Amino acid sequence: MAVIEDPAAAEVSLDPVRARLLAELARPSSAATLAARMGLPRQKVNYHLRALERHGLVELVEERRKGNVNERVMRATAASYVISPLALAPVAPDPSRSPDRVSARWLLALASRLVRDVGELVNAAAKARRKAATFAVDGRVRFATAADRAAFAQALADALTALVGEYHDETAEGGREHRVIVALHPCAADRTDDTTRAGADAAGTETKEF
Repeated sequence: MAVIEDPAAAEVSLDPVRARLLAELARPSSAATLAARMGLPRQKVNYHLRALERHGLVELVEERRKGNVNERVMRATAASYVISPLALAPVAPDPSRSPDRVSARWLLALASRLVRDVGELVNAAAKARRKAATFAVDGRVRFATAADRAAFAQALADALTALVGEYHDETAEGGREHRVIVALHPCAADRTDDTTRAGADAAGTETKEF
């Protein structure tokens, strides 16, 4: 996985043809092979490949002679890509502007910051050829009532507050701060066409940050 932080690289990757090329280049291919596979002129494919190469999204694997031309075999530099909010820094959401633990928009702002921060860690770790120390839990819970959901969120918040209080050491020499974010939101698969219910679900989103 590669994290795109440069605005120009993000713009290049969002072009539909170039995004398709990135997917096709999970396996090394030449412009001629890609052109035949995608039903596009080879010159057009070459144009898009050069743009992707300039921004480090594809790389040269080998050059080989085929007839009277040199054929360049390219591949994507990653299996998947994530665009960091840093690419849109002037308009990236800032969770500190309106912290509201029952706001779905605040949850999105937290998620945006998470992508930005972890993206920076991933890029720095890749350059240093090290792994970033992270931990995540992903699960599902089905509540019978909204009251149960609220009680669960409060119990979870209380437990995490106690846990953080037990381990947080402000004076630890050589210690390193970590950010803890816990979020609870309705699963996308549970969406309905009932706009009233959808609004109620969004209003019930719970998040807790320490």
